[in-house]
Amino acid sequence: MRDRAGDRLTADVLGAPLGPRATLVQFSTAFCQPCRATRRILADVSALVPGVAHVEIDAESRLDLVRELDILRTPTVLVLGPSGDIVKRASGQPRKADVLTALAIAVPPGETPSGTPSSQESDEM
Repeated sequence: MRDRAGDRLTADVLGAPLGPRATLVQFSTAFCQPCRATRRILADVSALVPGVAHVEIDAESRLDLVRELDILRTPTVLVLGPSGDIVKRASGQPRKADVLTALAIAVPPGETPSGTPSSQESDEM
């Protein structure tokens, strides 16, 4: 996953509400087999981690957004922080562990992805 500093997506742009803690945005196409597996992984993670939303976008119907965000293949997953800032990005089918690690970056300081307060005030993950 790579950083995309400065990019921000809103609920209006996505057509769905942002999660209060983080949002997993998946760009998919209808006949993409890895997209189906990615959908399951992201749905599992969003059900596991309170305050995390999963939004799936059909890349073919949102070519404007695909071009703006330089989405080159599906699936592409963006991890948004609570304000819609893109904090991580990955192309291809992610592993569940990688998604959870990326969420640790997106979750506001002082909280862990499980929703419990952090015992350390470190900048490191």
